[in-house]
Amino acid sequence: MTDDAADLERREAEYEQFVEDNLRANYIAHFAHGMLGMTGFRILMAPTFLPAYLFALTGSNFLVGLGQGLLQAGAAVSPMISASNLEHRTKVMPRAIQIGIAMRVQILGLALAGFYLTGSMLLFATFMFLFLLGFFQGQQRVAFQMLLSKVIPIARRGRLQAYRNVAGAGIAALLSFFAGAYFIEQETLGNGYATTFLLCFILTSLGLYVLYRFVREPEPPTVRPKMAMRDRIREFPEILADRDYRWFLIAQLFSVAARISMPFYILYAAEQMSMNGATIGLLTVAFLGADTIANILWGHLGDRYGYRLTMMLSLAMWLAALFLLLGADGPLPIFIAFFGIGASMSGYMMSATTIVLEFGSRDDLPMRLALSTSAETTMAAIGPLAGGIIAAAFGYVPLFWLSIGLLIISLAVLALFVREPRTRS
Repeated sequence: MTDDAADLERREAEYEQFVEDNLRANYIAHFAHGMLGMTGFRILMAPTFLPAYLFALTGSNFLVGLGQGLLQAGAAVSPMISASNLEHRTKVMPRAIQIGIAMRVQILGLALAGFYLTGSMLLFATFMFLFLLGFFQGQQRVAFQMLLSKVIPIARRGRLQAYRNVAGAGIAALLSFFAGAYFIEQETLGNGYATTFLLCFILTSLGLYVLYRFVREPEPPTVRPKMAMRDRIREFPEILADRDYRWFLIAQLFSVAARISMPFYILYAAEQMSMNGATIGLLTVAFLGADTIANILWGHLGDRYGYRLTMMLSLAMWLAALFLLLGADGPLPIFIAFFGIGASMSGYMMSATTIVLEFGSRDDLPMRLALSTSAETTMAAIGPLAGGIIAAAFGYVPLFWLSIGLLIISLAVLALFVREPRTRS
């Protein structure tokens, strides 16, 4: 063995030992961040409060889709920036905290706009903050997944995400019902939706502080040399040379395209049953409560059998929930359908973000995350806008059937062309 190889082996061993020595502290920090910070994001990103708020502001399916599309458009353009800024750094945490603060400022902006602006200025500010929220969310996703991959061993990531999601989603479900029944129904502080966004800002800020205060990050033995972003993008064909990752990306694009109908679930439900703040809160409880219950199952299945299986099962559950929503004729089946959609979304998010960590080399991880995130959010940006046009022109039912077709294609691609990355060799 050469001196360089021996030195690299020594540094790899020191890296692994650092991870093991600080695993307990990092595990607790990520759990607390998920319980607090991700609670706020769950309330904000659930397909209930934000679409209902946009519809209350505009009365337009197209503008609901535009607002959701702007959120995703911001996230589509930023992951490459984040990956280019991070992949040559030995420490991710300082930049991750900066991105996290910028993201939370946009949530505060949504709340303050709701309190102090009206009319066209309120709509303009809301759309601007949604775009910027997405812009920093795309960067945060890359940075925080990199951080997770550095401090939590692969065999424990699923259970960590499951435990923190159970705690966070449970709290979010209770707060969602409270927000719907009291904040929105009683117009707390003059604007119940703005008060809900303010609550999200407080929770996400607390979670970020815990992460900053307690995470202990190792320095990896190797990092990629700093490169201009345009030069790094030219290397994407090399990343896509991995056949399984390439087909996974295709499956991911179809599954994200199926979200074309997601902002309109709550609006379709409003046509089937009487809708008020308490009902919106209750359906959010169903969505987030399913997240609470299902995450333990997804985390243990993923750690034991891999995340290809959990992604396929979550897509199948999403299909079943959409069929139920289409056939619903009262509150109970709608509640069950939202529960199924919530369970499927928790499985999809855990699977899609975790399996990307398992393809390819560690040094290419930032750009792999950026490529997946940009591809996903680009499709997610186009989807709601197209969905708004389809819903305005043809109604909700054709839109739901389009989502069903896209989900079937995604499920077929995963089943036929993607091998489980842990066992493929």
